[in-house]
Amino acid sequence: MKQLQDLAASEPAKKVYSLWDEFKKFAFKGNVVDLAIGVVIGAAFARIIDSLVKSVIMPLIAVVVPGNQEYTKWKWEVNGQEIAYGQFLGEFVNFLLLAGLLFLFVVKFLGWMVRAKKDESVPPTRQEELLTEIRDLLRQQVAPPSPPAAM
Repeated sequence: MKQLQDLAASEPAKKVYSLWDEFKKFAFKGNVVDLAIGVVIGAAFARIIDSLVKSVIMPLIAVVVPGNQEYTKWKWEVNGQEIAYGQFLGEFVNFLLLAGLLFLFVVKFLGWMVRAKKDESVPPTRQEELLTEIRDLLRQQVAPPSPPAAM
């Protein structure tokens, strides 16, 4: 009988409902949704870069480099073993382009936007002014000792 009372007191239905509420707050919070959207857009961007590499850049490389095979079929043969480096070359160029474009966008473009935003400085609030004054007064009180006078 005591076990039934303990079970009823624990109210498992409320705990399950609470767990569901916590999960909803986590899963549908703005940051998680923003992250999911970023991943989807990033995957689409990667497919665009992949298409650029495979359809434009690698065929141009194949024109410059002598040989009449497609770059994906480029390979070396060493002791009877084939080393297909063409596919790797395409993926490597794809990676370099994607990394370079992401660098330009994230570091340079967004960094420029952040710097431009900082230049539009907002005047300090009254609270910030008071805190600055307090900081300056504290610095004056704890000033380093002056060097000893020379004899």
